Amino acid sequence: MKISKQDALAWFEFFAQLPEGEGLMPNQQEIVLATFAQIEAAVDQRIEGMMAQISGLKTIGGRTYFVGDEKKFSRGCRSCLTGTGLSAIRKTNKCNVQCKFCYNYGELDCIPPIGEGMWDIGGTKFYEKDIDLLLSMGNRPTGISYVYLEPFMEIEKYYGIIRKFHEAGIHQHMYTNGTLCTEENLRALGEAGLDELRFNLGASNCADKVIRSMALAKRYIPYVGIETPMTPELYEQFMAKKDVILATGIDFMNCAELHLNPNNIGNYEGENMYVCRQGYISPIWSHEISMRFLKMADDEQWPLAVHDCCNHTKFARDLNLKAKEGGWFGASSYGCEFPGTPYEFFLPVLADDDFRFLEEEELPEGYRIGDMLY
Repeated sequence: MKISKQDALAWFEFFAQLPEGEGLMPNQQEIVLATFAQIEAAVDQRIEGMMAQISGLKTIGGRTYFVGDEKKFSRGCRSCLTGTGLSAIRKTNKCNVQCKFCYNYGELDCIPPIGEGMWDIGGTKFYEKDIDLLLSMGNRPTGISYVYLEPFMEIEKYYGIIRKFHEAGIHQHMYTNGTLCTEENLRALGEAGLDELRFNLGASNCADKVIRSMALAKRYIPYVGIETPMTPELYEQFMAKKDVILATGIDFMNCAELHLNPNNIGNYEGENMYVCRQGYISPIWSHEISMRFLKMADDEQWPLAVHDCCNHTKFARDLNLKAKEGGWFGASSYGCEFPGTPYEFFLPVLADDDFRFLEEEELPEGYRIGDMLY
């Protein structure tokens, strides 16, 4: 069904007024899915056109795309996409900044703790003394990541466990906003055996202190890079300091397509949005900003790998992880992060005269508003 924008807008205006939790009839569900497919097809065409302009575009088995030196492509990302997936280790339930793109926006003060002296690995609680037992089980991952929320809030607690996984030969990467980095703790992380440190540069608005910490980190940690949701603010701030950032010697930049959840979507009200494979909801401009970075990096021959960590990449990541876990053919944990469809957030794109569907047709009998409302 190639629903027109006019019909889609009329229907979504109606859906947005429904009481929360009210279900839709099957024909109405088809209207919703047809609308999402129309928006996604138009977005895909725009992205494909931008990709076609990047002459040096490379791929990792069709699972993701990047430009630059393949040797500098993040080992953590390679583990995620081709190894045994993204094995997250959780410890710190606090953060010292609040970013409007954060998936925990508005709830940072009520994140449950992991437990004194404990680590959450695979949904199970471990003491550091339990790691040898865990490693003896034989199902070691190719890589692990330290997430949740800002590890440098208590970074001294991480050195011991990093040392254990380093001795076991497992690649380890960590995320940070960089604002609490010092030469002392960066050196300690390197000595403990951390392989890769990723800076969310957008969290600090590309602060000079964080940029200096990226250069410092490169002295002590083998692989250092940027991983930040792509927003217009980040693009503007990055461009103002581009030469200084590139001079830090970092290895990679992961251009993360921003996807939204019930916590942060309100911060982007009024933006044009789309749904990728009936799963992640993202502002349309986010992936386009990634493409601008990739093209610029390719044209100017930046001395790092610039990676398109988009919704397609996350979809491939989950397929790979489930396959490695022995899941059934086609199994994936990728999906929508909303309990119900937030119809009102798609009204801007449907009302935008500059955003056009590729092909439109009249709704068939039984799908018009008058056919189903009464």
